[in-house]
Amino acid sequence: MRTRLLGCVVAVASLAGAKDAPSSTTQVPACTATASSGTGGFFDLRPDTARPSEKGKQHKTALAKDYHSRGYDYGKNFTLNICGAVVDPVSEVIGVSKSQWANVSAYYISHGSIYSIGSESMDLVSRGRKLVLQYTGGSPCGTFAKSNKSTRSSSSHSEKYNYGAREADLSNQPHLVESLKDDQKEEPSPRRKSTTISFLCDRDPSSSQASISFVGVDKDECSYFFEGRSIHACAQAEPHKPGSVGPGSVFGIILVIAFLVYALGGVFYNRTVTNARGWRQLPNYSLWAGIWNFLSDMFIYAFSSCIRCLPGRRGYSHLNSNSNSRNRSSDAENRLIDQLDEEWDD
Repeated sequence: MRTRLLGCVVAVASLAGAKDAPSSTTQVPACTATASSGTGGFFDLRPDTARPSEKGKQHKTALAKDYHSRGYDYGKNFTLNICGAVVDPVSEVIGVSKSQWANVSAYYISHGSIYSIGSESMDLVSRGRKLVLQYTGGSPCGTFAKSNKSTRSSSSHSEKYNYGAREADLSNQPHLVESLKDDQKEEPSPRRKSTTISFLCDRDPSSSQASISFVGVDKDECSYFFEGRSIHACAQAEPHKPGSVGPGSVFGIILVIAFLVYALGGVFYNRTVTNARGWRQLPNYSLWAGIWNFLSDMFIYAFSSCIRCLPGRRGYSHLNSNSNSRNRSSDAENRLIDQLDEEWDD
C-alpha cells in the first residue's frame, strides 16, 4: 500500500513539473542558433548587426557602419551587413524591384551600377563548428544577365501572327507543331546572385568587432562566398528564456517533490500501520519533537540572558549584594567581640 501511494505521489509531482517545463516548440530568436553537434552551445550574432544611429540615442551594439570587404583579384569591393539590410541605403539596383531596395544586405558597384548579391536574412544555421548565413534574391546572373534584351523579346505581335500562319500551314507535320508549342512556353525565371557567409570563432582580444573577408565566386558570378570572424561566433551558454524553467527552479521543484513524498508517505504509513493519531502521524516524530524542544530551550535561555542584562533589573541584585555585605560585616564584628572577651577572661 505504501509503495502504491509513493508511486501516485511521484506521478502527480512529475505531471506538475511537466507543466512548468519549457515547450519544445519555443521559437528560436532571429540571428541565433543552437549547436548542431549536440553540445548545447548557443550562438548569437545580433551584437554584430550594424544599425543606423539615431539622433540623441546610441544603440547598445555601437555599430553604425556597414562591413566592407576587398575583392582583390576579383576587381570589385563589397559592402555587407550581418543579419540585416545595409545601413547606407542603395537605389537603382540592377534587376531588383524598387520595393526590395531597402532589403539589400550585400552588394558591389561595377561601372557605376549597383549589383545586389543577396537580400536580408536572419536564418543563422549551425553546421558542425561553423555558422552559416545565406542571402538570396540578388541581381540576375548567369546566361540570363549576359543575354541581349532584343533576343529575349521574342513575343512581338508580328511574330505571333507569323507563328499562327506557320502552325496552320504545318498542321500536317506533328513534330514541327510540337516544337512550335514548346516555343510558347514561358521563359524560366533568371538565376539570381546569392551570398554565403561562414563564421568562425575569433577570441583575439584585439578584435573589437567582427570582420568579413571575400573568399571566392563561381564562374557564373552567381554565388559569392565570404568568411566572417567574430567573438560572438564562439559557443556560449544559452541565456535563460522568459517563461521557461531555469536550473534553480528545477532544483527547487525536485526538493518540493522529495519533501511531499517523504511527508505524505510517512503520514500514510504511520496512520495505517502504527495507528498513530495527531502529531505522531508525522514521519520521525520523536526526532522532530526533540529538535523542537532543543530550539525552545535555547530560545528560553537566550531570552532569560537578555533579561538579566537589562538595566531595570539590576536593582534587585544590588540590594542582594548590599545585604550580603552587611551580613559579612556583622559576623566579623561578632568574631572580634568574642576574641576580646576571651582575652579579657585570661
